[in-house]
Amino acid sequence: MAAKKKQTNGNLEARLAALRADIQALQGDMKGLYGDVTEIASERAALAMRSAEEIADRAMALAEEAATEAKATALEYKEEAEDWADENAEELREHVRAQPIQSLLIAGGIGAFLGAVFLRRS
Repeated sequence: MAAKKKQTNGNLEARLAALRADIQALQGDMKGLYGDVTEIASERAALAMRSAEEIADRAMALAEEAATEAKATALEYKEEAEDWADENAEELREHVRAQPIQSLLIAGGIGAFLGAVFLRRS
């Protein structure tokens, strides 16, 4: 019986040693996996950062392009408005020269109307 007990203890010790070796191997594997996961996460974070920077750069370029186009369009409209005002001012001057009394009466009527409107508001 003592021999059987020694044999059982020997088997248990061998199994225990094997389990300890397996646990150490698993710890080594886990450390390696942790390192791999950390590296992958760092690479993904760097990739995401580069992508975000590229998107921001593209958005800025598009915004600058849109601002340039808007400025050019605004200048065109300004020039058209100035031309229209100049043309109409010249027509108005010609009308006043051709019919000064009628123009004076129209201006007086408009002035009286605006005066009445503003007096009511006060």
